Amino acid sequence: MENLHFAATEIKGGFWRFYFDMVKNSTTQAVYDRFAETGRFGALRCDWKEGEPCRPHIFWDSDVAKWMEGAAYLIERERDSALEKIIDDCVDLIEKNQREDGYFNSHFLTVRPDEVFKHRHDHELYCTGHWIEAAIAYHKATGKDKFLKLMRKNVDCIYRIFVEEESAAFKTPGHEEIEIALLRLYRYTGDEKALVLARHFLDRRGIGNPGEPDEGGDAKQNQDNVPVREITEAVGHSVRACYLYTAMAMLAKEDGDDALKAACDRVLDNIVTKRMSITGGVGANRSGEKFSYDYDLPNEYTYNETCAAIALALFAGEMQEIEANSLYGDIIEKVWYNGFISGVSLSGDHFFYTNPMEIDLSKHKHDGIWLPIVERVKVFGCSCCPPNVVRMLGSIGRYMYTVDGDTVYCNQFVQSETKLTVGGGDAVLTQETDYPASGHIRFRYSGKPVTLKVRIPGWCEEYEGETMNGFAEYHLTDGDEVTVELPMNVHFMEANPHVQDCAGRCAVMRGPVVYCMEGVDNGGDLRDVTLIDNGNFEVSAEDWVPCPVITMDAERRAATDALYRRRNGERVVFRAKLIPYLAFANRGASDMIVWTMVK
Repeated sequence: MENLHFAATEIKGGFWRFYFDMVKNSTTQAVYDRFAETGRFGALRCDWKEGEPCRPHIFWDSDVAKWMEGAAYLIERERDSALEKIIDDCVDLIEKNQREDGYFNSHFLTVRPDEVFKHRHDHELYCTGHWIEAAIAYHKATGKDKFLKLMRKNVDCIYRIFVEEESAAFKTPGHEEIEIALLRLYRYTGDEKALVLARHFLDRRGIGNPGEPDEGGDAKQNQDNVPVREITEAVGHSVRACYLYTAMAMLAKEDGDDALKAACDRVLDNIVTKRMSITGGVGANRSGEKFSYDYDLPNEYTYNETCAAIALALFAGEMQEIEANSLYGDIIEKVWYNGFISGVSLSGDHFFYTNPMEIDLSKHKHDGIWLPIVERVKVFGCSCCPPNVVRMLGSIGRYMYTVDGDTVYCNQFVQSETKLTVGGGDAVLTQETDYPASGHIRFRYSGKPVTLKVRIPGWCEEYEGETMNGFAEYHLTDGDEVTVELPMNVHFMEANPHVQDCAGRCAVMRGPVVYCMEGVDNGGDLRDVTLIDNGNFEVSAEDWVPCPVITMDAERRAATDALYRRRNGERVVFRAKLIPYLAFANRGASDMIVWTMVK
């Protein structure tokens, strides 16, 4: 099974056309501008001197590389000379400053040239991983091979140091990511050295490496507590963890490694059933940006980094290449429509690093309390999320279809036209849908006979057709059409009783979209609002948001000056307005809540 390349699909309209146009016309340029003015692109000149501003940081290379990768995805869809010039100029600088042995890292070459591969947690291998992915994307988009050759030379250097000589001060990457990149390089070029190096890094992880410097915290924080095939729970820094699990899934497929696949199954089950917010956000614990213990999913204080949601989608996307299971598409969908897309403003140029589930502005007026920011900003000191948004949106559609021989699995629903090869011939599969505004999806097919399997989302319990592994099956020949109707009802979702912050409360969902209330629509004291389960609902479109809003009957206690009073039944009835969680904080700072009381 193989995920169909994103560029095979042209997004024709609807929800994801809004976001594709946004990244093309706004986000990519906005991120470039911020990175240029903060010195990230200039760092590639490797000419910084002590005392000058914009001292190259250990992770700046990864920021630039992710931007370049995202830009390459846009170029693959439509050649853009301005974007290509930026990338070509960067590649020229890398070529100019790369060491003879292939090593390149703008921070270490400029700031600490005598400390190469001496500090496990200073992101050298992580940055290289993103350089490799950018080089693959650019070569595929343009056919230009300089960048890819430079990175393959870099891989040769790393292979020599870590596999042949074992001369580095550490054995495995501090921040995982290069493992993914090496496996993608192997898939793209057939370079066996990349496969061996990826396998080496995964097999050495968690087995104990005497003499390795412990500069980044405890073993769990760095996913070093057990060998990868013995993993049973998601631990530590959530982005690093999900990048590791992604690479594990990739290698499990390449090697047919059942033990590695079983570890992926266990850790994914632990995430989905015990350590994931309803939005698909992961990494609830601010301390270490990490997974917390089972069911510890706070609302106001949750971390849920945007990059962590993206990494979880990458993990699920690789799992769906191994086996047909609608769970993987469900996870990707949850992330796509909620926990990832909330990380970027509807204007495309402001970003969240963290994605809270509740905001009480009154608490932000007082010192001594850590809370996530309440309005998106243009750039962060640690600005990993904005370029990650660029590369995810630039390649949106990457997990839409999986192809296995003459069977095509539809995992996501997008107004689109897709070109594919099945039965030894070319075919075209078109989706007509305004999903997630409605659950109406019409497929039109031209080509040789094919079996189309359509994911029926886990949220759609009302679907009455037959399914296998969560997919409905259709046999199509040239000219056939088939329509799938997914009942799109409003649901009140409960959390497990062990999730203390959500006890006695519900979240509102319609289709894959999680909803929230904002103070700008509903006034203050949102935790005192009770929604009426059997009241009147209205689903409607508003121009400022790319999917519907919901209004429903609600009530709250009457205002009072008394600090305490006897309980009474006096309530103020009103119409509550709920907006998609993805759209909160787009109209200024406001109170916000996902989990509400219901009666």
